[in-house]
Amino acid sequence: MDHGTHHTGTDHDHGGRQPHAGHAGHRKGGATWGTAVKATLHCLTGCAIGEILGMVIGTALMWGNVQTMILAIALAFVFGYSFTLFAVRRAGLDFRAALKVALAADTVSIAVMELVDNGIIALTPGAMDAHLSDALFWTALLGGFAVAFVITTPVNKWMIGRGKGHAVVHAYH
Repeated sequence: MDHGTHHTGTDHDHGGRQPHAGHAGHRKGGATWGTAVKATLHCLTGCAIGEILGMVIGTALMWGNVQTMILAIALAFVFGYSFTLFAVRRAGLDFRAALKVALAADTVSIAVMELVDNGIIALTPGAMDAHLSDALFWTALLGGFAVAFVITTPVNKWMIGRGKGHAVVHAYH
């Protein structure tokens, strides 16, 4: 596979950089569960920081459920993308190229995680009206993260196995 600056089909642009030989398992068909778990934990960390911060801010400001959830989801994407963005910037990519890598690597993973997590919170009776001091608030939020992790890991494995998602990032580690 040529990793020059122009590709066709399902290949992706490495900006002229060669991927490390140790990442051959991230190409089509080669994703392991361990790789998928690491990618999902990476995504979950950024999502959790952003979402918890959004929920805390919205709840503390006594915003409505919709406004709080929008803030939490927006911050989950910001923090999720920023983890990848900072990592690939350290690897030498300029901001624009790093942003493209972060968007390609994390969008589906974050979206699935947020859909599942927020769906669980919305469907848990009383969770949307619980306060920061209520165990129900934290149980629904953390339980949602756990279920989102279980559902997102196979999605990431499938994407990495096809050279998509977090496979894009591994060329820069």
